[in-house]
Formats: sequence, C-alpha cells, structure tokens
Amino acid sequence: MKIDSGLRTPLTKNIRPEISDAVSLHDYRHSGGYQGLQKALAMPPRAIAKLVESAGLRGRGGAGFNTGLKWSFVPPEEDYPGQRYLVCNADEMEPATFKDRYLMERDPHLLLEGMAIAARAIGATQAYIFLRGEYHLAAERLRAAIAQAESASLFDRAIAGSGSGLKIHLHRSAGNYICGEETALLNALEGKRAIPRAKPPFPQVSGLWGCPTVVNNVETLCNLPHLLLLGEQWYRSLGRSKDAGSKLFGVSGRVKAPGLWELPMGTAIREIIEQHGGGMLPGYQLKGFLPGGGSTDFLGPQHMDLAMDYDVIGEAGSRMGTGTILVLDDKTCPVGLVLNLQRFFARESCGWCTPCRDGLPWVVDILERIERGRGKQKDLDLLRELAQRMGPGKTFCALAPGAAEPLQSSLALFAADYVAHIEEGACPYARSAAHRAEVL
Repeated sequence: MKIDSGLRTPLTKNIRPEISDAVSLHDYRHSGGYQGLQKALAMPPRAIAKLVESAGLRGRGGAGFNTGLKWSFVPPEEDYPGQRYLVCNADEMEPATFKDRYLMERDPHLLLEGMAIAARAIGATQAYIFLRGEYHLAAERLRAAIAQAESASLFDRAIAGSGSGLKIHLHRSAGNYICGEETALLNALEGKRAIPRAKPPFPQVSGLWGCPTVVNNVETLCNLPHLLLLGEQWYRSLGRSKDAGSKLFGVSGRVKAPGLWELPMGTAIREIIEQHGGGMLPGYQLKGFLPGGGSTDFLGPQHMDLAMDYDVIGEAGSRMGTGTILVLDDKTCPVGLVLNLQRFFARESCGWCTPCRDGLPWVVDILERIERGRGKQKDLDLLRELAQRMGPGKTFCALAPGAAEPLQSSLALFAADYVAHIEEGACPYARSAAHRAEVL
C-alpha cells in the first residue's frame, strides 16, 4: 500500500479522537505501517543517516540537534565492530509537556518502526525504551505492541547486516527528572545512580556499558517512518520555516481548549494559542507564556506572532524546547508560578554539583519569603545573581540552567510584580482573589 504524498499530519494520521484504544498492528500495517522500515532495510546504514540529516529532522526532545548528524558520530562498523545500542528517551517529565505520552499510548507501532529505522542506521541490534515510571497505560500498550511485532517477525531481518534481528526492551524509570538527561539516563539504565556523566566521551562513542549509543526522543523517532518512505523533499515541505517537518504543539493554562495538535514547524504562536487553543478564557488576559515547557524563558504578548521555530524563538531570548506552551494569565501570580517550578526543579536535582544542589533550594527559600510578603529589595539582586551562577557552563548538566530560565526572565518581564510583593508585604494576586471571592 502506498502512502499519500500529500500527507500533512504523519505523526497523528492513524489516531482517531473518538477512539481511545491504541492503533492495532493490523490497522497500522493496513495504513502503510512498516513500509518505511522496509525501505530502510534496502539502504546502506550510512545512507539512512545522510537522508535524515539532509531532510533537517531536529531532535524533538528540546535541544533541537540535527538527528542524522547525531547518528553520524557513531563510529563505523569497520572501526568498531562490537555491540552498539539505541535508546529511546521516553522519560517525559518536563513540566507542562505531554506529547510523547500521547504518541506512545495511541500509536505505539509508529515509535517501534522509528526505532527499527534508527537501529538500522547506527547498526544497533539492541534497543531500549526508557519510559517514565508513571506512564502505566503507555507501558501496557508498548508491551503489547512489542509482542505483536515480535510475533509477526517484523524485526527478525538483519538490522546491522550482521544476520541478527533487533530486540526492543521496555525499561520503566524509577522516576527522576534528571533521568531525562541522556547520560544520567544511561547510568540509570545500567543500574547506577542517575547522575550526569562528564563529556567527552559522548554517548555516540562510549555510552551504555561503554559501547556506542544513540539516545533519541520519542517524537523524534516517530518522524522517521514517513520521512524514509516519502523522502526529503516531502518532509521539508511540511514546515513553514527553515525547520522541516511537522510537530506536536500543546497549550495548557487558562485557555478555552487546552490540548495538543500536530502542526507545521514554524506555525505562529498566535495561531496555536488563539485558533487551536481557543484563546483565553473569558475574563482573562494573556500576561506571558513559556514557549517550550517549564525550563524555558518567558516571552510576552509582543511575541505572539513569532514562528515556533528553534532559531526564531532562540533569537527572541527563549527556547522552543518541547513545543508545549504554558500560558500565564493576568490573574495568576507570576512569582507563585515561578516558585512552583523552582520547587519542582529543586526536588528533582540529583545533587551532583553545588550550584544546582544548593542554589535551587536557596532560590525556593527566597521566593517563598517574597510570596509571603517578607521579601526585601536586595532579594531580587540575589535571585538575579543565583540565576547567573546556575547558567550554562557552570553546572554538570542542563537541569539548573533550565530552572534559571523562567526565573531570570520573570525577574525581567514581571519586575513590577516582584516589587509589589515586597512593597505591599503580601501577594497582590492573593489579595485580589480574596476580594473577588468576597464580592461574589
């Protein structure tokens, strides 16, 4: 069966909103599933990596690094003939992010086919899905899909030209945000404490059990089946900007229709929030938003017409991250929102480096004082200094720098709110809410 080259929503084409069950193997294959894998099996592994690199697929886990280029760092078979691994990072714990869960629960075979293609490209015969422990339904459906694929002998053909098939293992995480960092994930998978590793060496050279390893995000891998089948030009045609393909964009907060939609890369933020998210609830105004999950910098209403594109959002002073927008309205306290995020990041720190281990609890302590009306003007300068000291290049991994992003940007965009807390000796939003409750 051929796939329509006019397809615009490859990630969700099999998913029916009115049906909550996962797509079965029969239905997946009937709609053209595993044809991309068949094409990949007929290609040299390096040719697959080159195709993915030139098509412009960027990692959908948040970093946005070119996927095919990442694969190219794995040493060739002739230089390293031993074992190599593919790991799917499904430890989705970024605040306000839920896109990978949707794909795994609703169309698990799309992920499995993508993993088989990636395994072929890097020469891996062993693959792991490192799944967030709380994703019980996803675990159930992935297990069932793996069993179906194995019964149908879909992965029995040589993946790496070694005569071996591909074995996919499901591993459920013990449940730490730090496990989303790829080297901490590898330590956890080996049964060690989940702390980041020093780089270099990078996982592509020395990863799981010291072997070459590629770690890719769920949504990244789900892009591969149709990219292989329909080609580079089709994939590039999906995007509206320099970034290629489609993407799952989400919105949460006080909007009329919070949710998740597959849209072209480069879709305007205004379209995502107002057209797909339905706009703000009656009586609420947009004050700001985090464009890519809880560890990105706040942007303001003046940024609504920007394209959701890695470089465009970066130039605006934030990151596209996971592409799931957290909306801040004018009746929600930005100090309280940032405090909630910082509590999460402080609790999830692995404790490996000082700026993260000690700096984040210190930030929480200061924000709690400000939110309770006991803050001092000098606290704002201290928060800015702490955000700077937790910035990129000053910690072992990106957890603390990510936590610093909503903090530092809120201090800039919502400075008046911080000052009001200090000068009024209370949270003005809590006072307004109490007044509204009395009136009602």
